[in-house]
Amino acid sequence: MIPGWRIQRNDGAQNPSQPHRMTPVTRIAADIGGTFTDIAVILPDGRVATRKLPSTPSNYADAVVAGATCLLKALGSDVSAMEQVLHGCTVATNAILEHRGARTALLTTRGFRDVLELQRVRVPALYEPLFEKPKPLVPRRLRFEVTERLDAQGNVVTPLSHADVAAAIEAIQHSDVEAVAVCFLHSYANPEHERAAGEMIRRALPDRFLSLSIDVLPQKREYERTSTTVINAYVGPPVSRYMRSLIDDLRVAGMAGRLMVMQSSGGVIDAESVVHKPAQIVECGPAAGVVGALEVGGASGYRNLITLDMGGTTAKASLIENGRLNLAAEYEVGAAMSSRSALTGGGGYALKLPVIDISEVGAGGGSLVWLDKAGALKVGPRSAGAVPGPACYGAGNLEPTVTDANVVLGYVNPVALAGGAVPIDASLSRAAIETRIAGPLGRGLLETAYGIHQVANTNMMRAVKAVTTYRGRDPRDFAMFAFGGNGGIHAVDLARALQVHEVIVPVAAGVFSAVGLLFAKLEVNETASFLRLASEATIDQAQLVFEVLQKRVASLLGVCRERIHFTPQADARFRGQGFELTVPFHPCILTSPPADSFIQLTASFTAEHVARYGHSFNDAFPVEVVNLRLVGTALAEQAPAISAMYDAPHAEVAQRAVFFGNSGLRQTPVITRSALGRTPRSGPLVIEEYEGTSIVPPDCTARLDAVGNVIIALP
Repeated sequence: MIPGWRIQRNDGAQNPSQPHRMTPVTRIAADIGGTFTDIAVILPDGRVATRKLPSTPSNYADAVVAGATCLLKALGSDVSAMEQVLHGCTVATNAILEHRGARTALLTTRGFRDVLELQRVRVPALYEPLFEKPKPLVPRRLRFEVTERLDAQGNVVTPLSHADVAAAIEAIQHSDVEAVAVCFLHSYANPEHERAAGEMIRRALPDRFLSLSIDVLPQKREYERTSTTVINAYVGPPVSRYMRSLIDDLRVAGMAGRLMVMQSSGGVIDAESVVHKPAQIVECGPAAGVVGALEVGGASGYRNLITLDMGGTTAKASLIENGRLNLAAEYEVGAAMSSRSALTGGGGYALKLPVIDISEVGAGGGSLVWLDKAGALKVGPRSAGAVPGPACYGAGNLEPTVTDANVVLGYVNPVALAGGAVPIDASLSRAAIETRIAGPLGRGLLETAYGIHQVANTNMMRAVKAVTTYRGRDPRDFAMFAFGGNGGIHAVDLARALQVHEVIVPVAAGVFSAVGLLFAKLEVNETASFLRLASEATIDQAQLVFEVLQKRVASLLGVCRERIHFTPQADARFRGQGFELTVPFHPCILTSPPADSFIQLTASFTAEHVARYGHSFNDAFPVEVVNLRLVGTALAEQAPAISAMYDAPHAEVAQRAVFFGNSGLRQTPVITRSALGRTPRSGPLVIEEYEGTSIVPPDCTARLDAVGNVIIALP
């Protein structure tokens, strides 16, 4: 059994059966989802305390402040002692998905006005002749051509026309534009023209958000660089407003500590840096959970994991291989499935910044269930969100959701969620499914609800396969690490379909992205163009570039170089290829590099190419280094260790009827995590907790490991 005790009262008061005591807390994490906002702290003794409450779409900061102050009060901790507030949010993502970002203008080299529409010659659906590319984030009338030209080496071919820039500025002044993006051809090789245009814009339009490609993505590839720069401008104003509002609200509440925000690459950075480069947090929420899985899974001895994060709005999957995160240097957002896009993209907007390789689909607990014109059952991508939420919330939504199906099946508590914070009316779930789905299909209620559950699983399977089989990885070589409010409900069925034999449900699974924030390190990832054949590049050339990157990293981190761990990397390819792989550079390249550094880099790249694609062209093509990359991680104290939940041992709570497909309706024990022990216990079981629920089918077993994770073994 795992000892301890837990706060569950909705008013945030401390459990009256326990004596009042002061619990020192200096770091707290808050993660905003589409349905719930999750708060977590790891106490000095390793126990995890959490709070879960509905998100507040009108002002997401309200739920963050309310949840944090509530939890700290319950712990008896001094709010003013808070040194860091770690945060993950969906503000940037939602701005893109909902097309509610800032009205943005683009200045670009004459002749390149339509790059955003031309994109790349690929579509996400090969046999869909009626496919339409996504509408550009900048309308054509706000894309201004500027006379200027550099060659690929950065030499000036045509001087910058200041008159063209001034004309664009005048047009912007007379339009409702909040943000301006500037992306000139080959500016990564010579930033002079972009800097000059940027200075003119700053002087004339000081209240507009300005995004220069040389600051956002100083790399080759015109479409990806333009798209990323535009995304940065498009999400800049809403992210800035949110960050400043949250900082003000936290200070009013007495928390004047440093606000640190999760980046898509897996590190955290100061909120002020985020305001200047907001594109780096577009996928920050999902990244936190994967970072937590790396740490918690590693502590339990698992180095190869498929992470499944199913919340209220979306489901996300990622891969941890040999104890390392997988980063995608190129990503695509705003499509039906956000994912790495090197070969199969075209459905969204290119974001060429370091992002943990996460595939995301619109399948969450709040995903709406509907019938198409042919009468086929569909789940998502539209969601009921936090307001009004699933039908069972009783807030006015009459359309069924995945959560409603899970309530009917007995998987979800039919009375309340989150320790009573969210009342549930199971009759509303039954009515919604009967009226909208089961009746029109002529099917029974349980049969229909189970069909909804399976369709949701099928949707999520796309995300899981996108990071496994589509990457040449065999899922059978991995365990599944399930979290999010609904991850434990759906994980076993997904694992069974993939022939995965173990599912791990961590402590505080329902708020695990918030927990993952507490493991994240202060980190930045900076890149510079370096287009040379590996056989011709010299150590001196690389060191000059890395010296510039070191200064930039130290400035962004606000830490002296002696307190930063630098990890040099390179983006390389075989000459003639259109895409690169990121591989590690010899760590001594920054100080006393060995003479064969580029030979070692070539060997590393070739090995990675074989692992990824199964071949290496047998030396028919030379290796080309495209970019040099430097990851800087601030040295910090030892990472926190989780020992248990802030939870009391409980016996079995009750039994309820649960439907298990071919196994039918079964009376199933409903227990808490702490009712399990190290000895495997046979299913069926419903493991019900404050943060979420896990389902153990009849043919599976469940046990606790040394740190309190639930380990579900499949036959």
